[in-house]
Amino acid sequence: MKAIWNGETIAESNDTVVVENNHYFPKESVNATFLTDSSTHSTCPWKGLASYYSLTVDGKTNTDAAWYYPEPKPAASEIKNRIAFWKGVQVVE
Repeated sequence: MKAIWNGETIAESNDTVVVENNHYFPKESVNATFLTDSSTHSTCPWKGLASYYSLTVDGKTNTDAAWYYPEPKPAASEIKNRIAFWKGVQVVE
């Protein structure tokens, strides 16, 4: 699987975990040079507290386009150390 935005491959892995139709990529498969920490957080009742990254590629920024659960609840332990994408990021095979 690949996560692509603004013509760049942000992440690539054969080891994604699908939860609620979102592919969670292993953190090490994500190109960190495109990520910027965000102060945004959200809460999921069964996954826990999510944190976000914004993506910056070729001078364009996609705010809060990636998220992860630093300490997911036990029911979502399989997504620890994984990052998912939305907001126009294409996830393709």
